[in-house]
Amino acid sequence: MELFTKTLLLCLALGLANGAPVNHQHSSAVDGAAHAAAPDRCEGIEFDAITLDAKGTALFFKGGHVWKGFHGPLHLSNEFFKELDDIHLVGHVDAAFRMHNKENPEDHDHTYFFQNDKVFKYDNDTLENGYPKTIQEEFPGVPSHLDAAVECPQEECATNSVLFFKGHDVHVYDIGTKAVKNKTWSHLPVCTSVLRWAEHYYCFHGHNFTRFNPVTGEVSGTYPKDARNYFMKCANFGHGGGYQAPKCSEVKLDAITSDDAGKTYLFSGPIYMRLDTHRDGLHAFPIIRLWKEVTNGVDAVFSFADKMYLIKDDKVYIYKKIVHYTLIEGYPKSLKEELGIEGHVDAAFVCPNEHTVHIIQGRTMRDVDLSATPRVVTQGVPLPLSNIDAALCGPDGINVFEGSKYYHYQSPMILATSRMAPFPKNITPAMMGCEE
Repeated sequence: MELFTKTLLLCLALGLANGAPVNHQHSSAVDGAAHAAAPDRCEGIEFDAITLDAKGTALFFKGGHVWKGFHGPLHLSNEFFKELDDIHLVGHVDAAFRMHNKENPEDHDHTYFFQNDKVFKYDNDTLENGYPKTIQEEFPGVPSHLDAAVECPQEECATNSVLFFKGHDVHVYDIGTKAVKNKTWSHLPVCTSVLRWAEHYYCFHGHNFTRFNPVTGEVSGTYPKDARNYFMKCANFGHGGGYQAPKCSEVKLDAITSDDAGKTYLFSGPIYMRLDTHRDGLHAFPIIRLWKEVTNGVDAVFSFADKMYLIKDDKVYIYKKIVHYTLIEGYPKSLKEELGIEGHVDAAFVCPNEHTVHIIQGRTMRDVDLSATPRVVTQGVPLPLSNIDAALCGPDGINVFEGSKYYHYQSPMILATSRMAPFPKNITPAMMGCEE
């Protein structure tokens, strides 16, 4: 098995299969803190609030301190949010969340902090004019002295909402209508902070966390779990501790595609990684977590019309994205029946706003019109490359991957008519989360 795949399998063993970030072992979480009374999150503390900022960095608050990132050092809260100290609470935060409201850019991706009966609204590190306000003024019907808060987009909660926690009571605030629905989740521990990360919801209590469904509060799986194993780097914690991200020179993909939401999916062996657009980082999971019928890896993957096509051997699996990916009835089908081609597929890609899938088999590329029934397949054209692993088409052109390198072409036509390969480029950390 390729070293890159082995490393990613280790990544899964470190907890990513549970939807939690990987742990990197380290001797201390507070290196550089210059205050004798500074908290140490590796001692098993209870956080006051946790949220992501506009850039996707996790903020962990305790008293007048904050850690920026799963592996970042400790700071005083007012180093970044100086107004939190103006009301004599030394930066203490009751609850916090990052707003999800794309219909209102003045609110979307802004961070809200709650102290007693006040709410502070920040654009990055800058307090918005007119704040702080009372919670009742900003979120009518929501109580003061909250324990926790978390955003919930309409894709996961039916409407764009905020969940406010106080004891076992949950106040679900509809951002559009400003209506509040009250629920009681007595089966869930009292959450002192809640985090939405990678489309999962985590209730933190003590030094543990419990993952829950944001609509029903249902808990699935074995919980609670110790946060030190997943959300921070601490000595003697984590599932393996010695994990290192793969070197870029060791990357070996089986397939790559992007969906309509801008998320990029990278496949290697039995796992896939998801790279979000500008937030929340790189996440690795078993392929069967989303596409449970595909149990032995993939040969090629492409996206078209809100569907994802996974090719393995001589079969095509088509999944429809609703909330989660669901296999369309009647699939898998044979390559011949679905795409009109036969033989092993090395790579496949569809360019934005097009209905043609470009199929690469060895040194030959064929085009298949996905809007035609039966499929119309063009005669194969020779390519200047061999041993192609994967290909991805975006607004800036096509990247064709071969091992740890890739070749860039401006269009499928240029790829099809080229007789010499361009100069190869190295895969970078920004592209795939690997190390130099």
